Amino acid sequence: MIVRDYMTSDVVRVEIPGNRDDVLKILKRTGISGVPVIKSKKLVGIITRKDLLSKPEETQLGLLMTPKPLTIEPDADLHEAARILIEKRIRRLPVIEGGHLIGLLSVADVIHALSQMKNKEEIKDKYTSKTFALWEETPLPVVGRVMEISGVDAVPILDAENKLQGIISERDLIRSSSIEDSVGVSDFSNGTDDDEWTWESIRDNHTISFGISRVHLPNRPVKLAMVKSVVAVPQNAEVSECALKMRRARVDQLPVVNGDKKLVSMLYDRELIRAFCSDDSE
Repeated sequence: MIVRDYMTSDVVRVEIPGNRDDVLKILKRTGISGVPVIKSKKLVGIITRKDLLSKPEETQLGLLMTPKPLTIEPDADLHEAARILIEKRIRRLPVIEGGHLIGLLSVADVIHALSQMKNKEEIKDKYTSKTFALWEETPLPVVGRVMEISGVDAVPILDAENKLQGIISERDLIRSSSIEDSVGVSDFSNGTDDDEWTWESIRDNHTISFGISRVHLPNRPVKLAMVKSVVAVPQNAEVSECALKMRRARVDQLPVVNGDKKLVSMLYDRELIRAFCSDDSE
């Protein structure tokens, strides 16, 4: 199993100089989590949903992107690629051949490979993660900040009776976001009566206005942005079965429920692909 057979060849990309607003439109339209950044036909970085959400006022692609991303060759072993994704805690590897970007291998591509196997190992304890949930009336800006602080990519949403009602992910936050333009003011006045025509007197009596363009999350409850048709799995679900469910539903995570259908943990794709690395015999 080699990278070439599972990578995405038709890669959406952006070029420097470029526009942050165009990147946001691409992520909204396609639902992908990140795009490679090209300069003079060479790969120079990656911009992700997380970058846009954590740096809402930054507009320059060069400052938004992660520079010099890790790459891999198309004929590399897929197990090697999966190990890199796990160890470096990244979601994608640009595929480079002859110095040029020819594809992208993501966690979702490894999940695709895992879904084709017959790994009957149960997910319980080994691949699931402890989680927390938010109330369905929590405002989206608060949800975004909580996700940023906690470092999670998705959060289960409960109603007032503690029943699972949906999932909110970075993808949903991006789809709900917009570009907001405003004017900021810096006040240099210190209240002096100095009339001298000097820099000090100008500084003491003047303000400077400047434009601000930021990625904005609307102040509305998370229940209006979350995914309501939640695909959940039991604690004894099998690895390849879960990978197939992720692939078919095009999701990066699955809530794990007990026999009473109550949420007990989360299964993230980045954790599930560890099963791929531990099963080299397939």
